[in-house]
Amino acid sequence: MVWDGIIATYLFLAGLGAGAFAFAALVGFIKPDAVKLRTIGYVIAPIAVGVGTVLLMVDAKAGLMNPLRFFGLLGNFSSIMAWGVVILIAFMAVSVIALVVMLVKKSTPKALDVVGLVCAVAVAVYTGMLLGDAPGFPLWNPVVLPLLFLVSAASTGFAAVLLVAHLMKAEGLESLGFLRKTGLVLPVAEAVLIAALLGVVAGTGGSAALAAAASVASLAFGAYAVPFWLGLVLIGLALPFCLELYRTSKARKAADGAGATGLAVTGEAGVLVGGFLLRYLVIMAAVPVVLF
Repeated sequence: MVWDGIIATYLFLAGLGAGAFAFAALVGFIKPDAVKLRTIGYVIAPIAVGVGTVLLMVDAKAGLMNPLRFFGLLGNFSSIMAWGVVILIAFMAVSVIALVVMLVKKSTPKALDVVGLVCAVAVAVYTGMLLGDAPGFPLWNPVVLPLLFLVSAASTGFAAVLLVAHLMKAEGLESLGFLRKTGLVLPVAEAVLIAALLGVVAGTGGSAALAAAASVASLAFGAYAVPFWLGLVLIGLALPFCLELYRTSKARKAADGAGATGLAVTGEAGVLVGGFLLRYLVIMAAVPVVLF
């Protein structure tokens, strides 16, 4: 099995779309009158997951010439990909319905949002389980990776909605309560989970020990060290955290509106860069176990 940037892009878009829907649904519970902000999330969700699913179909060799082959997976529910098809179909159906209802009625039923949240969490976790189900790659830890991708999905989805909202000058951004604090909490949680993943993998023993050590070394000081430390850790985690910390501190009061927006846009863009690099590096740096 050889996966590359196409699958990384799918994993990124699927997580982002799930996170965007979760953001829109949560805003509906907290500030239901933030129609524009919620609509942005509901628009991003099905588009991101839909585009990502097309990429998955192409990479799975179903291709545009034979897309029904992708749905043939439904005949084998012992496969994680079969459950993935069900999860993706359910999420796409719910997210499209929610978008249509939002555009028509300017609100969505809470029951629909709850169902969508469940589907969004399932999509985000599945992207990690898809890799974790592949045998012979210690870096694709089936315990830590799904949780890491879930947190990253929330981070990238929230960032995508907020980025568009800032560019469109949507109202209500400063009154989102605890959702504003996710810009501080999620990068820390993601950093902890990345460290946990590398620690667990580094501690792998037996026949997989060499592959595990090589995977961690490739990220820490090997071929992928520069994109890992500079792209993922610095730009994707540290920069957004520091900018959000500055924006929420007393120093924020000295910044003008344009400056504050610029900081926000830079931070959200950094989160998106880090979210893609996380998935790309997890795929590309994974060394398979070789049995002699």
